[in-house]
Amino acid sequence: MSVADVTAQAPRKRLVSSRLLRSEVRLIGGRRRNQMGLLVLALVPIVLAISVKVSSRNARGGPDFLDSVTSNGLFVPLAALGVEMGIFLPLAISMLAGDAVAGEANLGTLRYLLTVPVSRTRLLVVKYASLCIGALWGVATVAVAGAVIGVALFGTGPLTTLSGSQLEFPAALGRVLLVVLYLSACIAALGAVGLFISTLTEQPIAATIALMIFTILSWILDAVPQLEWLHPWLIVHEWLSFADLLRDPPLWDNVLRGLGVDAVYAAVFWLLAWARFAGKDVTS
Repeated sequence: MSVADVTAQAPRKRLVSSRLLRSEVRLIGGRRRNQMGLLVLALVPIVLAISVKVSSRNARGGPDFLDSVTSNGLFVPLAALGVEMGIFLPLAISMLAGDAVAGEANLGTLRYLLTVPVSRTRLLVVKYASLCIGALWGVATVAVAGAVIGVALFGTGPLTTLSGSQLEFPAALGRVLLVVLYLSACIAALGAVGLFISTLTEQPIAATIALMIFTILSWILDAVPQLEWLHPWLIVHEWLSFADLLRDPPLWDNVLRGLGVDAVYAAVFWLLAWARFAGKDVTS
């Protein structure tokens, strides 16, 4: 059952219909291209772990936890997340966000959705909630695949933090979970930007490409020293600050700053999407 099938049956009194949300999540999870996307996300930590295992050289020059992969299997998901935050995870949320509104319009189901007595605000809330769930799915897929292959190849001894102290396995798992939640929030904020872009077009591939261009430009601007004044306001600026959660004790300043910027992006672009979608003249 698609979102369009459920909307006519959903009660209007609640802002978020759990039935509508479940239908949207099933729709996302049931698409073959999304399933293949999750498979690609899971393959990156597997390839990384196997490459490190069979290599006799110790790679240098990257984040400290990348150099520490062989010392503890839980460094594999952390290293993989650091790699995938550059393009793979943004691409995954770009595909989901592109389908959110533009995909419905392209398939002709959006027009039907808006002819039945359903609140556009509620529909947009459900769309964004499903993107947040999709962001968590993507990040968790990388973390779980990396943890399984990492523990299998490198073991579960005490995890040496970036501060030099050691954490036992349960505490180390807790740190990995914190990283997953933080990066999920980062990707979900990017999803809000994609949701807004998705309301501007009826071509999901155009929305996907536009969001990837936005992400790449953000990385480029973040790398220009002359634009240091702009860096704190770029959505990608604090993404790699998840490494601060691997210190003892964790350093929260950059992480909280990143979450604050994420909240601003999510709120502003969701409101822009709502303003656009509320008066959208749907022709297909």
